[in-house]
Amino acid sequence: MVVGASGTGKSQFLKSLADLIEHEGEVLLKGTNQQVIAPNQWRKQVMYFAAETAWWCDSVVAHFDSPPDKALLNSIGLPFDILQKNPDDCSSGEKQRLALLRGLSYQPSVLLLDEITANLDTEASIKVEQLLQNYLETPALNAQTGGEENFPPPQKAIIWVSHDVAQRQRMASEGRQLVFKETGGIL
Repeated sequence: MVVGASGTGKSQFLKSLADLIEHEGEVLLKGTNQQVIAPNQWRKQVMYFAAETAWWCDSVVAHFDSPPDKALLNSIGLPFDILQKNPDDCSSGEKQRLALLRGLSYQPSVLLLDEITANLDTEASIKVEQLLQNYLETPALNAQTGGEENFPPPQKAIIWVSHDVAQRQRMASEGRQLVFKETGGIL
């Protein structure tokens, strides 16, 4: 969990990790430097999720290569028929959850979550937290066979900015919280 007052650089930090903005420093994924991987390939593995989501088609379902099933949608409090809606007719919280599902379908190694539950009530937030816990613990699907690998779950990580104190307590012990100071530094 990434913690700190507004304006201390938390979002900029995540955008740097996602290779969305220029930055100084070295970022590695599984020992490989961010600078030697094409940005579009990096972002498939290190995926940034903003509080404000992007939608460009006239229906929700058009944004998915493979739409989520009813059970997955229900697990985060969304009805199956939401896929037929125009994104403009969805609430901010619905769009946040749909954008998360859209990104998770690519099975990134690192999720950079920037206030992705900010527009959700506590019950919906907890459902998203459970989805993310399950994502961390689930093996990747074999792209060739469509089945799960017979190996331990792949290493995955979540770096999550949240101003919700209760959420931070549920999702990370105090020792797993990176605190940004108001001067722009890190504690």
